[in-house]
Amino acid sequence: MERFFEKIIKPILIKYEASHIVEIGFFLTGRTTIKLLEYCKMMNSKLTLIDPAPRFNTYAYEAVFSAELDIHNKQSLEVLSEIETADVVLVDGDHNWYTVYHELMAIEQIATRSGKFPIVILHDTEWPYGRRDSYYSPETIPDQYRQPHAQKGMKAGSSELVEGGINETQHNAMHEYGEGNGVLTAIEDFLKVTAFTLSFHRCSTNNGLGILVPSDKQVDTVMRYILDTSGL
Repeated sequence: MERFFEKIIKPILIKYEASHIVEIGFFLTGRTTIKLLEYCKMMNSKLTLIDPAPRFNTYAYEAVFSAELDIHNKQSLEVLSEIETADVVLVDGDHNWYTVYHELMAIEQIATRSGKFPIVILHDTEWPYGRRDSYYSPETIPDQYRQPHAQKGMKAGSSELVEGGINETQHNAMHEYGEGNGVLTAIEDFLKVTAFTLSFHRCSTNNGLGILVPSDKQVDTVMRYILDTSGL
């Protein structure tokens, strides 16, 4: 997400004066998180962070940004049901169909409760995880939604996993495409069933960024402008 922050995410936050931001998945470096917190401190906004196992020390963040920050070290689907309202939700957690689809369904419930669908920004909508599941903890995914998988890597142009490819330590689906497989597939399936009328905007660089917004000519124009002028 960090590579998109200055040119896409930050302009969205400022344009729509986001007062409550939810970030799902921050366990590696927290570099996007610190930028979000700086925005929140400047704008008197709140940030809810969700990740079951962050891999950096969050205590310093909690000390410096105690007024802005609310951390949940739980699975996203446990926490989203407790959130009453959100302006922007960043989704960059477990990159598989089951998790992303149900995160979006839970966000829809937030929108139903609050009367407003938030702007939802999702990472990894293109290769390698747009059409391929990945599981941090395969046992947390119900059997019927879990693709055959292995701890092997991926190579562009190969549907099958390979030795020595990227992300070879993760549990990756054995093949690309097919039903219930990948982040982009989850978004498309959600759009078929949601009760809200939404638009979906895409940026194809840096593994892909997708933005879901309530369908509105003015909002769509703003999103297209931000994406077109980002240079990404």
